[in-house]
Amino acid sequence: MPYVTTRDGVEIFYKDWGPQDAPPIMFHHGWPLSSDDWDTQMLFFLRNGYRVVAHDRRGHGRSAQVSDGHDMDHYAADAAAVAEHLALSGAVHIGHSTGGGEAARYVARFGEPQGRVAKAILVSAVPPLMLRTEANPEGLPRAVFDGLRQALADNRAQFYLDVPTGPFYGFNRAGATVHPGVIQNWWRQGMMGSAKAHYEGIKAFSETDQTEDLKAIGVPTLVLHGEDDQIVPYADAALKSIKLLASGTLKTYPGLPHGMLTVNADVLNADLLAFVRS
Repeated sequence: MPYVTTRDGVEIFYKDWGPQDAPPIMFHHGWPLSSDDWDTQMLFFLRNGYRVVAHDRRGHGRSAQVSDGHDMDHYAADAAAVAEHLALSGAVHIGHSTGGGEAARYVARFGEPQGRVAKAILVSAVPPLMLRTEANPEGLPRAVFDGLRQALADNRAQFYLDVPTGPFYGFNRAGATVHPGVIQNWWRQGMMGSAKAHYEGIKAFSETDQTEDLKAIGVPTLVLHGEDDQIVPYADAALKSIKLLASGTLKTYPGLPHGMLTVNADVLNADLLAFVRS
């Protein structure tokens, strides 16, 4: 299987599909999943003539289950190692949830300075900051994230059923069509990864202030968010992010959940493609 070794010696698994000379798109997955979460989008863009790349974050999926480096700085540096190894140029970077934070930091600190990025898309993404602080009083209280850590430490296998069965895809809403295979696939991806990486990743996605990352991004950036996102409230993320981006476009979706890329792929894929082609 294809791996790249980072500067600190971590093996990162990646997928690279399609013609090497086609326009590249690189995907950044959410917590606690893997690059498999992008299968629908990768196949869609592959059919539309693009080269598609995705990697498993350190401690996730098939990448090395190392003890350290489970923070946004290392996430972005690992993504940079993949992009540099594959010599990606003029790429569109698409990040979902925690992957949106990773993509934002990568674009700001590596991609744009190296001239490798054409556009960015942040979907249901965690920036600029999820945690409630004095400077961010609209954020979520620390107790929310402490509860996630406790549930993971007590019974990760059950926790990784409860999240997709409930709020992640909006399956807890009245009248929702529940897809058991989607739930099982979420569980499968989560349980492939390291409990320690996932535990420490909660701090990374909740406490990392990415205000300066967003300010530093100059390429056209599309922000997409479901208005019924029970994981990353759109008013605290998308509406703040769009004010910080130099060249941002915002689109929100009434009634759609955090996992809308999967359960509403027909809608999202069309909008992603339109922006990539624009």
